[in-house]
Amino acid sequence: MLSVAEIMTTNVQTLGPDDSLAEARKLMAEHHIRHIPIVEDGDRLAGLVTQRDVLAAADSSLIVSPEEASKQENYIALSSFMIRDVQTVDQHASLRGTAMHLQKNKMGCLPVVEGETLVGIVTDSDFVTVAITLMEQMEETEPEESDLLDEAG
Repeated sequence: MLSVAEIMTTNVQTLGPDDSLAEARKLMAEHHIRHIPIVEDGDRLAGLVTQRDVLAAADSSLIVSPEEASKQENYIALSSFMIRDVQTVDQHASLRGTAMHLQKNKMGCLPVVEGETLVGIVTDSDFVTVAITLMEQMEETEPEESDLLDEAG
């Protein structure tokens, strides 16, 4: 049985609850990510910020100019809008069950924890990568269409 540990990202980009909306936006852009686990006291998972949360927090402020928006984002703490009741997964959980959970609940990621300690993250993109790999493997083992025509002729 394949487990979450086999596909999860272990070098997770994180921020703390006191970090700002501007810092989250910058981290997401620099690393091309859509989810940031929020940790405190080392690696203890305290929350999660998604790209959707960042966009909503930025849009919720009634600011006229982009310059003012950028300035104000430095003062909006992630703790003011982060998801606190975060669903998580154990690294030994099955891939199939985890994928079904993400799909059923329309979630983009699950932080991977041992106790309360963040050890990784698994995202919907990780499962797309698995699907692509499986399709490539299937295509390598399937007979070519021309081979099937030769056998039928």
